[in-house]
Amino acid sequence: MLSREEIARRIPHQGRMCLLERVVDWSADSIHCEAQSHRAADNPLRAYGRLGIACGVEYAAQAMAVHGALIAQAAGPAGGAPAQGYLASVRNVSLHARRLDDVAGDLTIRAQRLMGDAHNIVYGFSVQAGEVPLLGGRATVVLDASIGSLIRPREPQ
Repeated sequence: MLSREEIARRIPHQGRMCLLERVVDWSADSIHCEAQSHRAADNPLRAYGRLGIACGVEYAAQAMAVHGALIAQAAGPAGGAPAQGYLASVRNVSLHARRLDDVAGDLTIRAQRLMGDAHNIVYGFSVQAGEVPLLGGRATVVLDASIGSLIRPREPQ
């Protein structure tokens, strides 16, 4: 199990923006995290006094980020530094509530690696409170993308 401080050392999200409280379990293909920050009045994702359900995608994205860092760490020095990842798309997102800030219990965040290679990973994700599903979907993460690798010069005509 990893604490919030150990998570923050592994992902780019710092301070209040590190939303996850703990990693409960992880494997090469999945991660299970928990969070309490959805109830915090100073949650940085709050807008107009509320935390909308779509913000749960950020909780899932942070679980994916810490999963990638843990995989790189497990690979040891031969695995190199963890790849910088960018959330490129979310698909098939199902929202089962309107808000996160009115959820009384802790959030359970799960991400399952569905497929991937050295450049892209597709995860399935879910966020729930107890047995109650709040949201879920699929996300594509692009690894080590720089603007130069995304923009290709046009070939001469």
